[in-house]
Amino acid sequence: MEKDLVEYIAKSLVDDPSGVNVNMIEGEKSTILELRVAQSDIGKVIGKHGRIAKAVRTILSASATRTGKRVVLEILD
Repeated sequence: MEKDLVEYIAKSLVDDPSGVNVNMIEGEKSTILELRVAQSDIGKVIGKHGRIAKAVRTILSASATRTGKRVVLEILD
């Protein structure tokens, strides 16, 4: 669920949607989502001063409260 959400948001933000890749690593109490985008689109996903990345993380944490797990978003370059 959270993986699809991050993928949808990222594809909406970038110029090259085919370059978006989300890898999910399940843990006992937390889930790590690794987001990779094309090199030219990194700035669009992070935003000025990290505002867009922070907003996506806020949406993720709100979505994850239903499952009781912690969700961490890592943006990889």
